[in-house]
Amino acid sequence: MTRFTQTSQLSGDAFSSRQMQKAKNLRPFNTPTIKVLLLEDINQTAIDAFQEEGYQVETHAKTFVGQELTDKLRDVHILGIRSKTKITSQVLDEAKNLLAIGCFCIATEQVDLKAAGKKGIAVYNSPFKNSHSVAELVIGEIISLARQLGDRNREMHRGIWNKVSRRCFEIRGKILGIVGYGHVGSQLSVIAEALGMRVFFYDVLPLMPLGSARQVDTFEELLGMSDFITLHVPEQKSTRGMIGTKEVSLMKKGSFLINNGRGTTVQLEALVDGLRSGHLAGAALDVYPRQPTSNGPHFTDYPDLLDCPNVILTPHIAGATEEAQANIGMEVSSSLIQFINDGTSLGAVNFPQVGLRAVREDANTARVLHVHQNIPGVLRVR
Repeated sequence: MTRFTQTSQLSGDAFSSRQMQKAKNLRPFNTPTIKVLLLEDINQTAIDAFQEEGYQVETHAKTFVGQELTDKLRDVHILGIRSKTKITSQVLDEAKNLLAIGCFCIATEQVDLKAAGKKGIAVYNSPFKNSHSVAELVIGEIISLARQLGDRNREMHRGIWNKVSRRCFEIRGKILGIVGYGHVGSQLSVIAEALGMRVFFYDVLPLMPLGSARQVDTFEELLGMSDFITLHVPEQKSTRGMIGTKEVSLMKKGSFLINNGRGTTVQLEALVDGLRSGHLAGAALDVYPRQPTSNGPHFTDYPDLLDCPNVILTPHIAGATEEAQANIGMEVSSSLIQFINDGTSLGAVNFPQVGLRAVREDANTARVLHVHQNIPGVLRVR
């Protein structure tokens, strides 16, 4: 895809008369006709931003699937989702008026980006705004695993008093191995170091460490030296199943595995075997290969995990804080509004990056935006 921006001069008389009026931004659409559909309980900050622009906003706390989703999208211009709603090419075929999709989260794999791009539908996400929330949860899980807080908590709720210190440790001086030193990994590095941990990381790119963290040459080296391994990598072919039987065996005996990144990175059968054998001392998982699409008693695909000792299981809530969701709501809604009002595509994950200033009514210019396939001659006057 590419974008074409063209400006043309207005007549001097028209320009002079408009200068006498109050300056006002031109918009390509009559904003009260823009319809926004927000699913999965998008934060109020996004709702407020859209309504302030005069858009029509419809919100739902749940997601939709199948024909119900298709019916909802028929006259929608902007769709806002989180990670549960699946936007396939078939769904996009029926969304004739759709202009843009906002993923109010980090992930975009729930959207067929290629199909959206071919239809001229820009897709936005928020890759950084929940990074601190995720990093904080990892720290909490590290301490909880080291002190076996999950098991002690369950026992106390059953009326069992079990005061023990065996195999309970301070995290000070322990080695934290971070796989993926992006925004989450680097923030986690700083917090962990402040708590006295020694931080090492592995990344496919050479990166500048923060603080005293050190990058290692190989993934295997990091596995063998770390007391805690935490995964923060994107979902792609090279990361699917990256923790399997071999990798578990390479981890230090008595170490812990934490995954708050992508559910496909850990082969759960191998993890269960490592936990049951005692090679691993515990694990914390926030994401899974298959996840329920609605709240309720639906987490039934992995019964073996439920019986493993010192395992913390959470329902994909690493970035689910009030602060993170408010920031995400503001960021993604702002990007969508700029795209609709001005044609700015900065931040879109499937579009060329074009930054455009708003055209004002008192300016002697007009703007034409044309979304087209990058084919020679597509703009030729016939």
